[in-house]
Amino acid sequence: MNYQQCITKIYQMAIFVLKPVIDGLFSSAESVLSLPRYAKRIIVLIVDIGLCIITVWLAFYLRLGEFIQLSGRALDATFLSILLAIPIFIISGLYRAIFRYSGWSATFAVLRAIAIYGLLYASIVTAIGIVGIPRTIGLIQPLLLFFAIVIVRSLARYWLGGLYRSQLKLAELPKTLVYGAGNAGRQLVTALDSSYEMRVIGFLDDDDRLHGHSLNGKPIFSSKDLLELIYTKKVTHVLLAIPSVSRRRRNEILKKLSQYSVSVRTIPSLSALAEGQVRISDIKELDIDDLLGRDPVTPNHLLLCKNITNKVVLVTGAGGSIGSELCRQIVHLKPKLMLLVDINEYGLYLIHMEIEKLCQNINQSNKPLIIPLLASVLDGKRMEIIMDTWDIDTFYHAAAFKHVPLVEHNPIEGIKNNVFGVYTVVKIAIEKGVSNFVFISTDKAVRPTNIMGASKRLAELCLQALYEFYNSNTETKISMVRFGNVLDSSGSVIPKFRQQIREGGPITLTHPDITRYFMTIPEASQLVIQAGAMAKGGDVFILDMGQPVKIFDLAKSMVELSGLSVRDQKNPEGDIEIQITGLRPGEKLYEELLLGTNPLVTQHPKILRAQDDFIPWQQLESKLNILMTALNHSNVEVVIALLRELVIDYQPTGDIVDWVFSKKTTTIKKVPVDV
Repeated sequence: MNYQQCITKIYQMAIFVLKPVIDGLFSSAESVLSLPRYAKRIIVLIVDIGLCIITVWLAFYLRLGEFIQLSGRALDATFLSILLAIPIFIISGLYRAIFRYSGWSATFAVLRAIAIYGLLYASIVTAIGIVGIPRTIGLIQPLLLFFAIVIVRSLARYWLGGLYRSQLKLAELPKTLVYGAGNAGRQLVTALDSSYEMRVIGFLDDDDRLHGHSLNGKPIFSSKDLLELIYTKKVTHVLLAIPSVSRRRRNEILKKLSQYSVSVRTIPSLSALAEGQVRISDIKELDIDDLLGRDPVTPNHLLLCKNITNKVVLVTGAGGSIGSELCRQIVHLKPKLMLLVDINEYGLYLIHMEIEKLCQNINQSNKPLIIPLLASVLDGKRMEIIMDTWDIDTFYHAAAFKHVPLVEHNPIEGIKNNVFGVYTVVKIAIEKGVSNFVFISTDKAVRPTNIMGASKRLAELCLQALYEFYNSNTETKISMVRFGNVLDSSGSVIPKFRQQIREGGPITLTHPDITRYFMTIPEASQLVIQAGAMAKGGDVFILDMGQPVKIFDLAKSMVELSGLSVRDQKNPEGDIEIQITGLRPGEKLYEELLLGTNPLVTQHPKILRAQDDFIPWQQLESKLNILMTALNHSNVEVVIALLRELVIDYQPTGDIVDWVFSKKTTTIKKVPVDV
């Protein structure tokens, strides 16, 4: 058994032995606290009388060097102490204080009362003198009585106020290090010291000049000492308090921390902290975008405002992941009016309430009018009424079915919504003279292997063809913005992985080599707005997503930065297993953003303009009519065949998995041939 194991064993045994005593103390404290007020005052009065007797006896011992019996003149000195002290204590209000809540003010009250008592007692015993009582007793005994009363009252506060239990509770809290000995770290430690969330034992910082010093009474260690601190101090958590560093630097720190068995959490960015102090509630789970090491480009404010400020803006799919973030970004750009359109009642309610709350921080003169509208993008009549009622300047179409497996199993509704929903609203937008129409597309539209991606690509083809067809007869600038996965969207793997880690695993992953592009929802939404502002008409914009991320590595990092370990062949005793379940219908190993290889640069470094071929509207329109007929008759085989014909690069990876079609096919196969 090594040193650390011995210490742990001794600690466990001490807790085992002391627990009954502690529980007994707590039980007796509860009994005392339940007594009536007068009974508690009588107890304190008796204790103070006892302290007067004991301190006189000790004063004689200190003066004579031996213990004596309290009789004769010594007994007279004791009675004098009681007769002077108790009335003075009563008048001074010492028996009105609640000990368990008393602090420095109570100590000063005791000091004041003892000063008066000491002056009177010393005057009689020392100045005037009593035969048989040494004069120094008049000086020694008041000092002893002061310390005795302060100690007893402090012990009472410690006992009755449950401070001893608080100390034990503090010792059991997770041991935490704060990474960053700056202003944010100092504020965080101050907040944690007044709570029982975590116990901060020190700081970690990369600045050599700070090592060996202390901040807020906490030592500052080098990050190189983390492994030793984990073993010697039992550190289980590291809180990142470095809001000013770049994403790339945070990524480097996280990679270093992932080597150790500690849970990593963080506080908000500088912008989130600008208006107040760091609070316990600010501590949150690690932002997964930190793992990606991506530094967002500062947005071009002129592009952000161009199609929004003082304009009427409509957002479809306003309750969805992208649509709701678009609404949040747009409202800060001060539109004149914003229309929130969604078929999902609850989602629309939530985003409307949130946007209304955000509007409270906007000056009354610039406050936009926010109107929630329940509508389906497939309902042409309803959408026409909406665009007739308000003169729309900018239209962001984010309404879509985007969950790959669900759309794969329900292709009829997926294609109706994703293709003909777009077709319906853009035709009306062109007729009503909407200035800008921006369609939110996806990287899955490039060489698709699933219905969702193919439907989004067909929607792009419709928009490209319609703009080319109406080019000379429309004021509507149509553009499409194509990008990959956004973090924490409703279809993202990140929330699923987080939940699986909380539940103890396993994490389910479809393939060990699957990769995806990732971007934060706010960054994607800002880039969508800026791309739409650069539209000339018929543009397909592509957002620079950085480098693709291997999902297996992302899952592994999430486990490790939760303070856990991955269970595999190398580590069979690990905490969380990553299970490979196999690719789902229509799922690709990797995604692409470009159909061609010749994208054009734009004035924004993170936005490119694709040059994709499309089908002329005269050819496409008749095919769309046939497709709509097939959809209305739920003829899945014809629908898939037409989709493959129109989206040339669409290559399904398996058989048709439509639930209704599969059920009908199975039923037909079971019918005997001779019937």
